[in-house]
Order: sequence, then structure tokens, then C-alpha cells
Amino acid sequence: MLPSLRGELAALLTGLAAGDWARPTACPGWSVHDVAAHLLGVEVGNVSLRRDRWELGPGPAEDLDGWLNGFNQQWVEATRRISPALLIELIDVGGRRFEEYLATLDLDATGRPVEWATGSDPAPVWLDVGREYMERFVHQRQIREAARRPPLGAAFVAPVLVAAAHALPRALDRVGRPAGTVVTFTAEGEGGGTWHAVRGAAGWSLAARPPAGPVACRAWTTVDGALGLYIRDPRALPLAWQGDPEIAAALGDVKAILG
Repeated sequence: MLPSLRGELAALLTGLAAGDWARPTACPGWSVHDVAAHLLGVEVGNVSLRRDRWELGPGPAEDLDGWLNGFNQQWVEATRRISPALLIELIDVGGRRFEEYLATLDLDATGRPVEWATGSDPAPVWLDVGREYMERFVHQRQIREAARRPPLGAAFVAPVLVAAAHALPRALDRVGRPAGTVVTFTAEGEGGGTWHAVRGAAGWSLAARPPAGPVACRAWTTVDGALGLYIRDPRALPLAWQGDPEIAAALGDVKAILG
């Protein structure tokens, strides 16, 4: 899906009018140009870190979210001098290099942590790749909203929700319940679905199939609502729910993004 997503982004950016690049987006203080420049940084940073082992990060006493937000802002401000035409070219080149690198990976191997799903523990490579797909989708979605362009379809949305659902057990970790407790989370609409979290002896985890037995809490929202919830968009509607209020509150605090 990553090459297809990159192709949709190239077509979107190429079709923007000159005035569209200055439109404000859902990212506070960032224009369409700024979000596109951030996407360039995502590609450049991933190839540099993963392929070339050129690693930058916070110091021992620095907060990861704070460091990352400052780093991203510095990049966006520095890249405002890049023209839209050149920005489109550079994003495409960086995306191709990243995809070439991904083709060399064993997706079933254990790789880097996905902080919002596994904390500091290693994650499967496929989830790490899913996280990268999610970031590119979310920022393209912000550009589409700001430039008043049609959203991407269900085929592009579904992988985002599948990846982001792995944040649900981590959100539930603050709630202690007996082993076997079942929770469901539903995103209604095209590209959506239902996910089941089950409390085990070692904590919460996603179930591969609907478990038997009663459900302690059912929570639901729209596909757009789920996307907004996962990325902490203040415009996202609150979850609808039935059952355990403490579990519902934990689900409402789910987060599938850094920063």
C-alpha cells in the first residue's frame, strides 16, 4: 500500500493551486506546505535512520515527545524555502528509497519498539511498517482536508485502523480486571471494523477472533471518529459506549501517535 499511498500524495500535491499551499491545516501553526515538508522529513529521516544507521534522538534526561515536537518544528521552519515543485520531487525520491529498504525486511521478525503499542519493548516489523503507513496516511488526510480535496477511500483507511488498534491494549493497561474480561471497539463505516481486547494473566491483548462470553464494555464511533481519537485530534467526537465506565474512559484516552 505504501507505493499507492505515495502515488496518491504526488497526484494530490501536483494538483494544488498556488494558494492551497498556504492554507492552514489541523496541525496547529502548520500550513499545507509545512505538512508536506514534514512528510519529506519523515522519508528522509526514515531512510537515514533505518538504512544508513544515522541516528539522532533525545538525550538521557530529555522527554521524547518534547524533543520530537521541537525537532519537527525546526525541520518545518528550515524547509519553508523549498518550492512546492521541488518538495514534490524530493518526497517522491525519499519515498522510493524507503520502500526499497522495506522490501529487504522480514516482516515477521522482531524489530524496533512501537512506543504507543509496545512501550519500550520490541515490536514485530510488520507493526513498525504499519506505523509508518499510518503516519503518511494521517498527514495526507490533513492536506486533503485543508485543500478541500476528496478523502482517500476505504482501501487506504483500513490498514491505518488495523495498525492503530494495537494501541488499545496499552490504553487499557491502567484498568485492572479479571482474566477473561472482554472489551470491543468498533469503527463504523467503510474501512472500519471491530476489535476485541481480552484481559489475560499478563495484561490486555487483541484477540485474533471474537471471544466467547459476555462483553464488559462496548465502545463505538465512526471511522473518522476513530482516526481522530487515535491521533488526539481535539475535533474528534467522544466515544459512544455501553458497560464498564472505567474501561470506556481508558479507551477514550487511547493514543496511536507520538508527539
